[in-house]
Amino acid sequence: MDALDAKYPFFASAREAVAEAAVSLPELVAADAPAVERARERVERALLEGTVAAESGDFPGESAADTQAELLSYPIARILVSLLDSEPAIEKYAAAEAATAMERVRRDLETDDELRSVSSATVGLDDLLAEFDLADAVRPDATAPAGVRGAGSGTAGGASSTTGADRDPDHYRIDVGPYLRLTSPEWGDSWRLVNRALADGAVRVSREELLAALEAAVEARVAEGLPFELGADEEIAAALESRVADLRRLLSERTYAEPPDVVAPALFPPCMTNLIEKADRDAALSAAESFALMAFLVGIGMTPDEVVAFCADTSLDAEGIRYQTEYLTDDRGTQYPPPTCETLANYGICHNEDDHMQVAADPLSYYEKRVAAADDVTDWRDGREADGSEED
Repeated sequence: MDALDAKYPFFASAREAVAEAAVSLPELVAADAPAVERARERVERALLEGTVAAESGDFPGESAADTQAELLSYPIARILVSLLDSEPAIEKYAAAEAATAMERVRRDLETDDELRSVSSATVGLDDLLAEFDLADAVRPDATAPAGVRGAGSGTAGGASSTTGADRDPDHYRIDVGPYLRLTSPEWGDSWRLVNRALADGAVRVSREELLAALEAAVEARVAEGLPFELGADEEIAAALESRVADLRRLLSERTYAEPPDVVAPALFPPCMTNLIEKADRDAALSAAESFALMAFLVGIGMTPDEVVAFCADTSLDAEGIRYQTEYLTDDRGTQYPPPTCETLANYGICHNEDDHMQVAADPLSYYEKRVAAADDVTDWRDGREADGSEED
């Protein structure tokens, strides 16, 4: 097992490394090995934050044990997701694995060629294309004017560096079949084939668009085969039961017909008010606290821009708010409203002030009832419009 396998555990070489190591997953789970806790973290962060990177810092770690735990956490994470048996959870998990992988790929591609040549823990674009059988389907765009094909192709005298252009072009051609398979018109009108430059059976794409298509390829590979039946390995399911239960409670798969669509901070449930006050004091929120607050604000109908404005004077980072709220409001995120009060209590977030759990079992239901019972409700957004602060 090497660092590259652990960094990109969906590669065929990583699967082979696990098979060759002849590691018993049931024994690892029974022994509560480090890979098991890392797998739980992998799934939880995927579902809540859209990443599978370790909260303690990005991989790779310093030791062979770190590498082994990281690699083995991937098949165990797939078991956890299968046991959740939720299509939205599978979609969110696969998307998070793909997003994290492409963040790492981008960093690898920025690594100097000289450094990459001596490091086994980085990949090049050719490696990624070969992994997904796209080596013959993708090629540098030969129609770009000389001197502009490569990101670093210009020279002091205005001449072009052919080597630089071929190595790191700005645009590529991808055969139309793989293009249609890996992209979706739902990504926007610019992705529709009718709006693309098509010649000789190949579609012209930018470097970033190619990476987006490759991210879709990673997501499809991760999702392939999920969920799966454990069959004879029922002891794994039993050993992971508590972790699966925690994930289910945290994500509480409930749906609401319509959000209240009114922002009345005075009527917020106590737990959400406490989190806002904590952030107002410039105190950092934990991942669970941040997710609970963002899910609640999105759940009451706030847009990402509105949440950013609402939290402008708090310790919360605007970029982080936007990323998490956009993640929660996309097709995969809407499946998960705020966790229940019981789950929030387990995380030390809800303290059942005024015995409010008797009123409702979750923050959004509690807020809906308070809004319905209020005689006069002032929407925070009305004040923004009056101040002229509403964005055009």
